[in-house]
Amino acid sequence: MRSLVLLFLSLSLPPARGAPAPTPATGLTLERVAIGLSDPLYVTALPDDSRLFVVEQSGRIRIVKAGRLLPAPFLDLTDRVRSGGEQGLLSVAFHPRYAANGFLYVNYTDRRGDTQVVRFTVSRDPDRADPASAKLILTVEQPFSNHNGGLVMFGPDSMLYVGMGDGGSGGDPYGNGQNRATLLGKMLRLDVDRGDPYALPRDNPFVGRAGMRGEIWAYGLRNPWRFCFDPPAGTLYIADVGQNLWEEIDVVKADRAGLDYGWNVMEGDHCYRSRDCDRSGRVAPLVEYGHDDGCSVTGGFVYRGRRMPDLVGHYFYADYCHGWIRSFKFENGIVTDHREWRGIAAGQVTSFGQDASGELYVCASDGTVHRLGSARPHVSRAR
Repeated sequence: MRSLVLLFLSLSLPPARGAPAPTPATGLTLERVAIGLSDPLYVTALPDDSRLFVVEQSGRIRIVKAGRLLPAPFLDLTDRVRSGGEQGLLSVAFHPRYAANGFLYVNYTDRRGDTQVVRFTVSRDPDRADPASAKLILTVEQPFSNHNGGLVMFGPDSMLYVGMGDGGSGGDPYGNGQNRATLLGKMLRLDVDRGDPYALPRDNPFVGRAGMRGEIWAYGLRNPWRFCFDPPAGTLYIADVGQNLWEEIDVVKADRAGLDYGWNVMEGDHCYRSRDCDRSGRVAPLVEYGHDDGCSVTGGFVYRGRRMPDLVGHYFYADYCHGWIRSFKFENGIVTDHREWRGIAAGQVTSFGQDASGELYVCASDGTVHRLGSARPHVSRAR
């Protein structure tokens, strides 16, 4: 999903400061749950509902029900979506009170290539949304075709969070990441239960500040393709796709507002364009890896299911180019139990997903969706 054009490759780059290198581990398995999908990019579910909702890049949301991929899509937006490269239908989020209001929110690039966040309503058939129920929530013009971000997700506070890339090209030519007058290169936070089409939450950090957008929750992001909340720990994980050298994962308390993740002054934990830069006030990544080890981070979720009890609390992530899957625990402000899972072949991982029970899923570019499982994991010990 992210551009694979790399201008430079780093050699023998060390892990991020304070983050241990991953240890080889075995025991993780991939159980195929759906095949024949068209570029699946996201999987999600409703509370107390066994169905899986799979987002296809071309503009459809499909349902896996009782182990079977339903032939009719839950929602078909192919007539209004521009798909290909980093564009398309990129995610869906169900309202926390979906059982009462039937609202779902999607993020897609329209025929002009601009970002649209749109609300739809389920029809009388629970397996079909009403395409005529569209309610436009937010439009963001995109200067280039890449770095669209694309994830919409409700946080534990019931606010709608929107991950926005820096607008594309390379190197953030317009300086959007650090410019708080634009929505590009940001994490947005919207109150969709008040206002029309939304209200600005009063505790958003830049509400009422001259020359700054009140929708912004955080800034300094390059392309936050995937992020997640871990409510039991009160944390937010952002996997931000890097430029030439570094991929990064940031972990902060979910209620920390107004944070600067550094782009385009920083790439990962490193100055981007010069040897010296101002690091003050910027969030350093918890984990980073160089482009000798991959090229495009695919963020996942913190595991809170029951099928893999030894891995509860592990955050899973992958690299789109190299195809590996890794996990770690975030404990007392540091990375522990960092593992790279051997013996599985997921291919090009476009996204992770989570079902109603907290089990994790992997979307791959070959049109498959797998569920993660494990025998009792074994971690190799250095001698």
